[in-house]
Amino acid sequence: MPETRTATTDPAPYDALLLLSFGGPEGPEDVVPFLENVTRGRGIPKERLAEVGKHYFLFGGVSPINEQNRELLAALRKDFADHGLDLPVHWGNRNWAPYLVDTLREMADEGHRRVLVLATSAYAGYSGCRQYRENLADALAQLAAEGRPELTVDKLRHFYNHPGFIRPMIDATLAALAELPDEVRDHARLAFTTHSIPTAMAETSGAPDDPARGTPGGAYVAQHLEVAGLIAAAVAERTGVADRPWELVYQSRSGAPHIPWLEPDICDHLEAQRADGAEAVVMVPIGFVSDHMEVKYDLDTEAVAKAAELGLPVARAATVGADPRFAAAVRELVLERAAAGRGEPVSRCALGTSGPSHDVCATACCPNPRAPRPAAAEA
Repeated sequence: MPETRTATTDPAPYDALLLLSFGGPEGPEDVVPFLENVTRGRGIPKERLAEVGKHYFLFGGVSPINEQNRELLAALRKDFADHGLDLPVHWGNRNWAPYLVDTLREMADEGHRRVLVLATSAYAGYSGCRQYRENLADALAQLAAEGRPELTVDKLRHFYNHPGFIRPMIDATLAALAELPDEVRDHARLAFTTHSIPTAMAETSGAPDDPARGTPGGAYVAQHLEVAGLIAAAVAERTGVADRPWELVYQSRSGAPHIPWLEPDICDHLEAQRADGAEAVVMVPIGFVSDHMEVKYDLDTEAVAKAAELGLPVARAATVGADPRFAAAVRELVLERAAAGRGEPVSRCALGTSGPSHDVCATACCPNPRAPRPAAAEA
């Protein structure tokens, strides 16, 4: 699809942007309370959470995600100011300070009434979209119970195929290839990684009328495959290696063993690649916006250790993070949504064949796997 961009810098009818993320602990004493927030309602004992939190304790109990969100927040504010977009940017988390409800309360008290939301997840799916919208609904209900003025929130569309997300990943993949020894670089395979989710959740991801729902894995897998294909094609063009093998693989499984989740796991994939004669592998974490704990531990620690055990050279591409091109993409997403809100013609930027994602989620898309719950920002 051809690239098009919105030229105006008018954010109306919106008066603020909320950067909404997962959150993470910022010290050893935060780890178990943070995991209690993440797993609330599941009855997991503290002793088990302390065991689960060992990944965090390896890094001093600090997840990198909050600092990376601060960097992204600064990048967004700079980009907006540099391009004349007068729109305040706030930050709130689902599971740790600054908490979503506290941020929305501050925004309401400052006089904001119509807010756009950027969730730090690029793809369709319950965990990456609907659960954020459920948290927004919970927070808005709490503010209403407190008697605060009503806020209207709208979520920016999925940005997985926006060039401001794809192009930094292309450059990061090329940079990772450059880290490999000369003699294996042209033979290195690409492993595009994302968070594994239950297969049942993957199959119901996306809107009910989304053509991707008819493919194996639903929209979640289809969107990742499109991103992987776009990056692989660009890398082939830039390196002159046309037949470089690639595959979409998964990481960070956390569910019960008897429940089917998306496979193959990255470590199993590395074993299979080595057995198949692979000379090197570049891991490309397309499922993540920043280098947070699941990248630092599951790839940089666990997968790298597995590769060393196999004698397989590996490198890991960086995530998009606070890349200026991503900040510019967010600005474009804000302005296209604002134009749509004013009823004006909208130019939407997207690469690949699936086109830009929808603005408003359908009520039945990406259903809650446990029980239906209210969600904000939907039809």
